[in-house]
Amino acid sequence: MRDGRIESMPAKRSKRLVLLDHIAGQFEVGVHYSELEVNAVLREVYDDYVALRRYLVDEGFLDRDHGDYWRSGGTVTDTR
Repeated sequence: MRDGRIESMPAKRSKRLVLLDHIAGQFEVGVHYSELEVNAVLREVYDDYVALRRYLVDEGFLDRDHGDYWRSGGTVTDTR
């Protein structure tokens, strides 16, 4: 990443998972997002936001149902 944007998607899965975990942190646990909201967040960090959304879903960081998305995985930090 450079200046908060992904320059290229890592080919190696272990590195890609670290990156996806970081991106998943942009979504709050327990909050449901529309596809447009998810796209807007992802577009800020990667030009191919559709592929990034697919990676997040396929790797279990986000779940979806009928255009509704929510965070289902990744590192959760305690903000208390």
